[in-house]
Amino acid sequence: MSYAIIGFGKIGHALAKAFARKGIEVSVATTRNPASFTSDAAAIGPEIIPTTLGEAVKADIIFLAVRFESHPEVARALPNWKGKTIVDAMNTQAPLEELDGLPSSAVVAKAFTGARLVKGFNHLVAAVLDQDPAVHGGRRVVFLASDDESAAAEIGALAEKLGFAPINLGGLSEGGLLVHARGDRWGRLIFKDLVKFD
Repeated sequence: MSYAIIGFGKIGHALAKAFARKGIEVSVATTRNPASFTSDAAAIGPEIIPTTLGEAVKADIIFLAVRFESHPEVARALPNWKGKTIVDAMNTQAPLEELDGLPSSAVVAKAFTGARLVKGFNHLVAAVLDQDPAVHGGRRVVFLASDDESAAAEIGALAEKLGFAPINLGGLSEGGLLVHARGDRWGRLIFKDLVKFD
């Protein structure tokens, strides 16, 4: 299984650190030349591989950590995303009319034709996501939502591997609304920093 993070801002850095902590290799890409962030990647660890967008989209599981308005540009990198699992870690304050009244991830799913989409890792602020998820004798919770149960299970297993405690909220139009940004309204679980004790 291969992994990539597209976007290398605060959330992208935090996700990269999660992979590095567990010694799991992950490609990182932006729309810029990878030489511009090679030193940032190296500072996190040898598991973080700077690459081009064209190379990053070859991964099996791809985390979207770009600005929401940039996702259509990323989506154009492939004509069809069949066989890929996209983890939407973005949030947006775009007006509801721009989203056709849909949850933001439903808009993203339409752009990434053929992909299996999971909303996840978006409810924690970057400064919290950046930290080791093993806290207070428990594991930091990440919420997941998807209309594809097998994709949600796959990302849940990855979240466990990264040290988090995944909680599946169900479909995008149901439990997913709890962690979606819609216009100036935020889902009720956005920015909740919860810990699960086993």
